[in-house]
Amino acid sequence: MNRPVVWSVTALMVIGSVAYAALALSRAWVLLVSGDLVQIVFALAIVVVPLLGVGLIWRELWFGWRTQQMGRVLAAEGGLPEYSGGLTASGRPVKADADAAFADYADAVEADPQNWRAWFRLGIAYDDARDRKRARAAMRQAASLFERR
Repeated sequence: MNRPVVWSVTALMVIGSVAYAALALSRAWVLLVSGDLVQIVFALAIVVVPLLGVGLIWRELWFGWRTQQMGRVLAAEGGLPEYSGGLTASGRPVKADADAAFADYADAVEADPQNWRAWFRLGIAYDDARDRKRARAAMRQAASLFERR
């Protein structure tokens, strides 16, 4: 996907979420002023669910923005990892080659666990090895260390 499409879809999702939250809050207000205990409890549920959704969207946008920021810093320093293994027909790294390169990045994190650059590279290595859960965790750790610098 190209950048304008991603930004357009993101903007539509944010606008839709905000519109839904506004509608839900207006309905919740009607229920809150009704005075009925069941309706008040339902109104509180109506308020909490959209706020959780907005919070989750914000968290994902922040994660993407922070990851992009770290990537730009590493690119400017010439520190982005270079993959030299084979590629599948879809352009993804071959899993066996990615697993072989993974050990170097894991060793770098063990040697310096407070280095956000090492965690960022480990996150990329996890993603190359098709372990998205650990890749995101490594990127979150890198972002946490990046903010503290």
